Amino acid sequence: MVRLLRAVTVPATLVVLVTLAGVVLGRVYAGSLLTMLVAGAAVGSVLVSVVTRRLPSWVVAPVSVLAMLGWTAVCLRVAAADAQLPGGFVEVAGDAAGNAIPRLLTAMIPVQATPDTVLLPVVAAWLAGLAGAEVALRAGRVLLGYLPPVLLHAGAVYVVGPNAEPAIAATVAFVVTAALGLAVSSRPADGDLAAGLAPAVRSGVRARLAVASAAGTAVVVALAALLGPTVAALVDSRPVDPRRYVEPPQVETLDENPLIRISGWALNPEQELFQVATDRPGGAGPTGPAEAAASSGAGVRIRLAVLSDYDGVTWRVGATYRNAGRILPITEPAPQATVETVRQEITVGDLSGRLLPAVPTPREVSGARVAYDPGTGTLIRPEGLTPGLRYTVTSTRERPDTNLLATANTPAGDAVARVLHVPDGTPEQLRRLATQLAEENGAPYARAAAIEQWLAEHYRLVADAPSGHAYPNLAFFLFGPRNGGGQRGTSEQFAASFAVLGRLAGLPTRVVVGFAAPASGPVRAADAHAWPEVLFDGLGWVAFDPLPRPDEEPRPVEEDFRPQPEDPPPSEQPEPTLEPTASPPAQGAPGDPTDSGGVSTPVLVGGTGGGLLLVVVALLAALAGLRRAQTRARLHRGDPTHRIAGAWRELTDALRLAGQPVAADLSATEVAARARQALPGAQPPAATYGAVDELARLVNQVSFAPGTADEEQAAAAAAAATVYTAAVRAARPRWRRLLWSVHPGPLRWRR
Repeated sequence: MVRLLRAVTVPATLVVLVTLAGVVLGRVYAGSLLTMLVAGAAVGSVLVSVVTRRLPSWVVAPVSVLAMLGWTAVCLRVAAADAQLPGGFVEVAGDAAGNAIPRLLTAMIPVQATPDTVLLPVVAAWLAGLAGAEVALRAGRVLLGYLPPVLLHAGAVYVVGPNAEPAIAATVAFVVTAALGLAVSSRPADGDLAAGLAPAVRSGVRARLAVASAAGTAVVVALAALLGPTVAALVDSRPVDPRRYVEPPQVETLDENPLIRISGWALNPEQELFQVATDRPGGAGPTGPAEAAASSGAGVRIRLAVLSDYDGVTWRVGATYRNAGRILPITEPAPQATVETVRQEITVGDLSGRLLPAVPTPREVSGARVAYDPGTGTLIRPEGLTPGLRYTVTSTRERPDTNLLATANTPAGDAVARVLHVPDGTPEQLRRLATQLAEENGAPYARAAAIEQWLAEHYRLVADAPSGHAYPNLAFFLFGPRNGGGQRGTSEQFAASFAVLGRLAGLPTRVVVGFAAPASGPVRAADAHAWPEVLFDGLGWVAFDPLPRPDEEPRPVEEDFRPQPEDPPPSEQPEPTLEPTASPPAQGAPGDPTDSGGVSTPVLVGGTGGGLLLVVVALLAALAGLRRAQTRARLHRGDPTHRIAGAWRELTDALRLAGQPVAADLSATEVAARARQALPGAQPPAATYGAVDELARLVNQVSFAPGTADEEQAAAAAAAATVYTAAVRAARPRWRRLLWSVHPGPLRWRR
């Protein structure tokens, strides 16, 4: 009986030790599936070693590996079924084998037990059980056989890191189990060893055993005294998170700033991006001022991306996506908001990139492997979207109490600093407009509503406006001449202008790109648009709709906002406006020291002098018009290849106007380097340099791979050229800025 107990103790101890490692790792998993799978691996690996103990040692490893493959296949099937993953077993197993480690270390906590997140723990548990059983049972080295489970336990603690409470209970259970296993499986007692020996020999053996025991005890006490304080100090310290060494799933540049896709979609309104089928058509009413358009017609507002970061040149997502399972983490809704569940089935058509459209905020996704950013509630598919991809998403849509908006406050402090940040270089006109609207409206909601009304009443929504939301683009949209392309734009400019003006007025804002989708049916490019959102205490993010009403004629900006006469021209494409009071002083005689408010009466009626002045003004206006027409033709006419080449000519002309012409034999990369040197503080270097490098990359693409450029790349090239030209122009002296738009050089320079 004693021998049987000792024979069973070691295998049982090894099974428990390996299973406890699964318990430690399971603290960051959702549910208990991982622990059960690891326990199965522990039992299987030790049992194979026990059964094959009488066989040669070289037979054990192949048999155990075959058994491990079988158990692993069972685990992958169970995990795939639990996660409801699409695809066959071979596809799922291959994907798990190729991505097990990075997905385990980038998965969102709590981690769902999917094939790729259970494969590594199951295999590691099986190998630890196999190694421990072979050393402890076949070689008889029980203490050394505990080493593989110890290493497995330490690895589980390391992988969990600071993402769960300390595993004190599991570790204590590990130590107690190991001690009991050693005690029960120890060799016969001292009396049994010495029973058959002579008395003299017996006493010597006992003496040596006593000395060895005393020495071992002394060593243990000494180690405890030396290492005890160090180990105790580590209990309260924050462990290292191995997840920081592995890069989470990333989005493409196109998805980092999907706002630039609005203009491309507007030019192809019939393009079918995806199909949607909603369980609850139409929802239950608007969730804020901007929801009226979406809910009154057909269905719900579907979100693609949330852009919270702005650097003066571009809005960016700035999200950190973590691999997620079918069930997504639940975030608490706003206290003063009601929640309804919306379930949709979406089939991807021509929509490209990695961002997955979904009603905010998604809670469950099936049919596609996703990565999730809890901060914005947005989804990506790391493998990218493909036509025909079908997935089902269940979301909880918040509906704030609109009756509380008028008295609601907005949060402040470090927690919302990101959505309050206003980058340097803000045009003075934007600051004055934001100040004017804020002074007339004290409450946060009143300020947001005033900005919304201002944009809706003064600007025109058009489909062919060029893409761009850098400071120069927004200044031209808000204050540029109406007959020269200003005061008109797509929802990109409306949403970006609202967000910037809102931050200047002290409101936490962000820009959202999505679709006003029907309840069921195709979602086309014409349904894509951007809208701003404002964060209110207790109500959460509330959407606004600054777009003009279709049946209303916009009112001229000059009627309600007049820049100070000493300010520089409001846009990179200035021209004399229709109102004399808005004409800049540079239109008059430059040498007249008494001229402070336009052309004097004696000059206008002064015969030959007045006629000559009119001829000069007409010539300058004609040159400005020709230059603007040339720019529009380069950036917005023709196929994408011609437009990218036109944007490059705009950049090289800007360098030549700045007095730094480039030789014709230089490569695009060399020209880009020269272009960066021509920017002494005109814009934040990283932003403007990025525009130059992007344009150079596109030029190289169309040069070496003709016909590969698309509409979005052409729009990006136009935006980059506009940003760079405005930056170079802003760095020139005032007199050169005034002559920039009427310089005849670009009209006659040879290409």
